[in-house]
Amino acid sequence: MENPNWSISEISSARRKGGRSKNAKQIRWVLLLKAHRAAGCLASLASAAVALGGAARRRVAAGRTDAEAGVVAAAGESPVVRSRFYAFIKAFLVVSLLLLAVEVAAYINGWDLADSALALPVIGLESLYASWLRFRAAYVAPGIQFLTDACVVLFLIQSADRLIQCLGCFYIHLKRIKPKPKSSALPDAEDPDAGYYPMVLVQIPMCNEKEVYQQSIAAVCNLDWPKSNFLVQVLDDSDDPLTQTLIREEVAKWQQQGARIVYRHRVLRDGYKAGNLKSAMSCSYVKDYEFVAIFDADFQPNPDFLKRTVPHFKDNDELGLIQARWSFVNRDENLLTRLQYINLCFHFEVEQQVNGVFLNFFGFNGTAGVWRIKALEDSGGWMERTTVEDMDIAVRAHLHGWKFIFLNDVECQCELPESYEAYRKQQHRWHSGPMQLFRLCLPDIIKCKIAFWKKANLIFLFFLLRKLILPFYSFTLFCIILPMTMFVPEAELPDWVVCYIPALMSLLNILPSPKSFPFIIPYLLFENTMSVTKFNAMISGLFQLGSAYEWVVTKKSGRSSEGDLISLAPKELKHLKTGSAPNLDAVAKEQLASKKDAKKKHNRIYKKELALSMLLLTAAARSLLSKQGIHFYFLLFQGISFLLVGLDLIGEQVE
Repeated sequence: MENPNWSISEISSARRKGGRSKNAKQIRWVLLLKAHRAAGCLASLASAAVALGGAARRRVAAGRTDAEAGVVAAAGESPVVRSRFYAFIKAFLVVSLLLLAVEVAAYINGWDLADSALALPVIGLESLYASWLRFRAAYVAPGIQFLTDACVVLFLIQSADRLIQCLGCFYIHLKRIKPKPKSSALPDAEDPDAGYYPMVLVQIPMCNEKEVYQQSIAAVCNLDWPKSNFLVQVLDDSDDPLTQTLIREEVAKWQQQGARIVYRHRVLRDGYKAGNLKSAMSCSYVKDYEFVAIFDADFQPNPDFLKRTVPHFKDNDELGLIQARWSFVNRDENLLTRLQYINLCFHFEVEQQVNGVFLNFFGFNGTAGVWRIKALEDSGGWMERTTVEDMDIAVRAHLHGWKFIFLNDVECQCELPESYEAYRKQQHRWHSGPMQLFRLCLPDIIKCKIAFWKKANLIFLFFLLRKLILPFYSFTLFCIILPMTMFVPEAELPDWVVCYIPALMSLLNILPSPKSFPFIIPYLLFENTMSVTKFNAMISGLFQLGSAYEWVVTKKSGRSSEGDLISLAPKELKHLKTGSAPNLDAVAKEQLASKKDAKKKHNRIYKKELALSMLLLTAAARSLLSKQGIHFYFLLFQGISFLLVGLDLIGEQVE
């Protein structure tokens, strides 16, 4: 055949020219090619399904669950709280299974369960069933309907808030609004007197993070700023002697190369990160510095970071904080990192940028930011009272009248958690901490002398709507109420609440990262799945349940390559293999050791997520029997999503 890749339009035009027999062959070849591609697609899907089934089978056979003692302690939840929440889900599941059994029996026998005069084959069941229908209609359905309506109202309010934020972001892009320094510094960094190069303290708090310490130290030591005008503090809270030694040696190497860097280690890790930063700010030499830049151990700022942030402070005495955006080295590592990337893109592009432009206030992200030291001291300094010390200091600084700037075009590279266990722990801390802070800060917010609209924004939008209401309605509406309405048909949940509004909100969330559009459905399902963890964390933080104050360091993998480390080393040392800063042989050995350690990790079964998957799949079966189309598909796919997460098949897979 001359050209087997002809399109249908080309074949049709050729047919009009008279090549009937030849064109029949060409059409046959085109159809065969399309069939071959379809078969390849199906084979790939079948192979993926087999691999997924094998992984699930191995996970169940291993039997490692999140109920193990070590995981309970690490997750920041007490066994009592976990058991109560899990018991509630199990009881709900048992009732749903019983009701489903009744529905299946009715479907097989052709009974109309909506008929109160139904004649059942077993004596006495008619009156019992009629009593149940009356009780359900009089007492159960009104309560569920009231809760449904309340959650729908909260859902609409939160959706309106999300829409307004997106419109604000669109306005910023349309008008090309961008924070600019009131007066720019001269570009000559070699002569401190030639421009605006104030004294800057750079802090790197870390704790047992041997996978990433070299990258962060190298990146910070290579900041393009007069060496006499900035000092690096490596604040090591590690309790592992080997990690302490490695970090101390790395600091010594950079000291030998002329970098102004000091190593600090606390024997007692009181207050976690907040205590670490508070201890560092108590050093006598801190009084010589005007600003402090903070980078977590996995963050690697570009050399021009200080040049693009610090000039905004000049001639702007009300400015207390400059926050930069995060970028991610491992956003395409697996499905979990891709879904996190969507969330964080929206957070920075929309939430932080809009709040920074219109309100001059947002939550400090804890890293990749520069503080005016006077603002920290004026606000009371770092406090160890919550697990979100970054949000705590930002709220207190806002109450004292300090303004914030978010720079969307200044990025700092970091890592995303690659395993579901690490992400789950991180989200538990991020959602329990704000509720702890809300309880503590509410009296101060009410008493402070800032404008009334700023108080209203803090209480109703910043805390209640975005930190409390969002996880509450997301879990209650889609994981509890929706399955219940399948078994209590008198209570109704409109189709637009189940399908259209969530789809629109997911579309808005994914707009800042348009390349992630193929993941819009997994993103919607995964966000509902994570609502279990977020709801549990929110309740524990609000009511001081369990270990709400437990701090767990998010596990890092150290994704920077050897080439990245070479580019960060001083120019005169790039040709050396030993004694360099950093030592690349040591890097290779540590990477090999980390790979060996990775084999000791295990994927686990998460019981709450599995129980909820069974509940949702049970409700999906009930929905199928009653022929409720949209509800069935949503419950089915949401149940499968919970199943995949419950079997820990979404993130890093440890063989």
